[in-house]
Amino acid sequence: MKFSILITTKNRLSDLKVSLNSMLSIINRDDVEFVICDDGSTDGTATYVATHFPKIHIIRNEVSKGYLYNRNKLLNTCKGTYAISLDDDANFLSENPLEEIEKHFIENSKCGLIAFRIFWGKQKPKSIEFNEKTECVKGFVGCGHVWRIETWKKIPNYPEWFGFFGEESFASLELFKKKYEVHYLPSVLVHHRVDIIARKSNNEYQWRLRRSFRSGWYLFFLFYPLNVIPRKIVYTFWIQLKTKTFGGDFKATIAISQAIGDVFLNLFKIIKQSDRLTNEEYKNYLKITDTKIFWKPNE
Repeated sequence: MKFSILITTKNRLSDLKVSLNSMLSIINRDDVEFVICDDGSTDGTATYVATHFPKIHIIRNEVSKGYLYNRNKLLNTCKGTYAISLDDDANFLSENPLEEIEKHFIENSKCGLIAFRIFWGKQKPKSIEFNEKTECVKGFVGCGHVWRIETWKKIPNYPEWFGFFGEESFASLELFKKKYEVHYLPSVLVHHRVDIIARKSNNEYQWRLRRSFRSGWYLFFLFYPLNVIPRKIVYTFWIQLKTKTFGGDFKATIAISQAIGDVFLNLFKIIKQSDRLTNEEYKNYLKITDTKIFWKPNE
């Protein structure tokens, strides 16, 4: 099998329907294995997929196992040479994405993972034209990327104790340690159908901030040279206080406190799994272009 397309979902059937219907031509290809992990949904996701998309392989957890558990399981059991991960609310907008993916991997042997160009928004962009170049970047976004599966097998699994957020940076740093590269490929465009502004006002805001803060600190302790960590911790802590706490964002202040507690609770795991960059590696890592997270069309 050449391509595996992997989606993990839970109680988001309406979003999943849109994604699947937009990819019918891909689902029906003979060189594609399409796998969905239903993580304990109660909205009939597994039944719907089995009924309407018989070519899709559905894996169902009767009890939720968590996002990273499922991503590890899918990547470790898929049959494709290239494993594409998409969120259940994401779909391709560009033409011939699979051909673009294969071509790039064949031409770039040191590329272990491809990060897609991603448009965030409930509606499609007015234009999908771009003037960006393909380049080596620090990391990737979970909602749209593809692994060269033989490279995935050379690094540790996503750390499930991260709980969501930061696992992509973890994997990217492990790739860097193994001398593989993450490439941003703008010719493959993914539409992530999310309202970013609305996220700040919903019930997940504090939850997301807590995990975002703590994952950044986890990564410092896991990978950064010891002489760099104190300065990075003090700087990031001050920035959060300055922009969040002093700005009156009390939910964020609570999230910062919770994140500090999480770091102490997971200190043993951090020590056990640390894989530090040398000072030279750290300097070289800083020279790499930052992760391309949000793409905006030219107006």
